[in-house]
Order: sequence, then structure tokens, then C-alpha cells
Amino acid sequence: MAKSERYYGTGRRKKSIARVYLTPGKGDVVINKRSMDEYFGLETLKVIVRQPFAATGTTDKFDVLVNVRGGGYTGQAGAIRHGIARALLQADAEYRPVLKKEGFLTRDPRMKERKKYGLKAARRAPQFSKR
Repeated sequence: MAKSERYYGTGRRKKSIARVYLTPGKGDVVINKRSMDEYFGLETLKVIVRQPFAATGTTDKFDVLVNVRGGGYTGQAGAIRHGIARALLQADAEYRPVLKKEGFLTRDPRMKERKKYGLKAARRAPQFSKR
């Protein structure tokens, strides 16, 4: 019996980390043991997750199993997209130019800015009063 193919990719965005496993299948996406429709309420987040498949034309070729933690829904969707793109690269290196051009392989560097002393938040200063 042949060992089934399984491709792995780690995706990150903001505080979210997604561990993505791709197996040849019919296009099912399972996130934290729940279907994608159940996990993400917004349609835009589902579109973000499917973008790497749409770009490479592999929409119904892989089943996706995702463990994601940290951050909010938008950050998690971005992390999953990043992980799927990396896993697709393991599956076939020919996808690299397409994924690179779309920007799915680039880790989004934007993070929360730290709070500075003398301020109420990262940039929010105390209210100014003349008297």
C-alpha cells in the first residue's frame, strides 16, 4: 500500500499561526475540526482562504486540514492563506512564480505597535488642555 501524499505549510499573520496540511482530495477545508463555512462567518474570509487555489487552478484537487490559533478571524484567514501557499509550493514547485506574483508567499510584516511611555497607547497622547 502506497503512503498517501501529505504536504505541510506554516502560515503567519499578526498574532495568528496556522499549521496547514494538504492531501489530494476533492476540496474540503477543515479548520480546527470545523468546516470552513462553520468557522468563518464572513464570505470575504472564505475567499481569502481560497485565493492560492484559485491562482494555481487547483480548487478541487486538495483537501485542507488546518490548525490555527491566536489573533482574530482576519489574521487567521491571512495565516491560513500563507500556509496553503507554502504547502502548494511543496506539492509542486511550478506554482512558485504564480504565488510569488500574487504575494501569497510573502509574510505580512505588519504587527501591533508597542505602547510608548508618556502616551496612553502606541500614538494616543493624553488630552491637551491649555489651562
